[in-house]
Amino acid sequence: MSDTYTRPIPQADEESREFYDGARRHELMLMRCKDCRAWRLPSRPRCPDCWSTDTAWEKASGRGTLYSFGVMHQKFPGFSEDGPYHYAIVELEEGPRIVSNVVGVPDDEIRVDMPLVAYFDDVSDDTTLVRFMSDKS
Repeated sequence: MSDTYTRPIPQADEESREFYDGARRHELMLMRCKDCRAWRLPSRPRCPDCWSTDTAWEKASGRGTLYSFGVMHQKFPGFSEDGPYHYAIVELEEGPRIVSNVVGVPDDEIRVDMPLVAYFDDVSDDTTLVRFMSDKS
């Protein structure tokens, strides 16, 4: 855990609190419809597949594949010490896609469809960010 984390930290709201609480426990939590069993991210009060409002949060596998990515070279406020870094869209094994970062993969090795696994980055005492790293298992 870093005491000197300077980047903006996301703030959980009513609809995302379980996602961030799960990240602090090192669990990837997603909302799931109790009627049709569809996973969804971001959380929403109504299932986009069957329109049910009967939902629950469930632990996801944490596995996915790289759907798309970019390499950020521009230095934004709070990110001036970093870079370049990978920003990515990860398609989770359960189906939803999540915007995150890929860490620990050199630029010349990152590729679309590579298997990834969630990495829980404890950036402060109160915040853990979900990032992804190569899943070589």
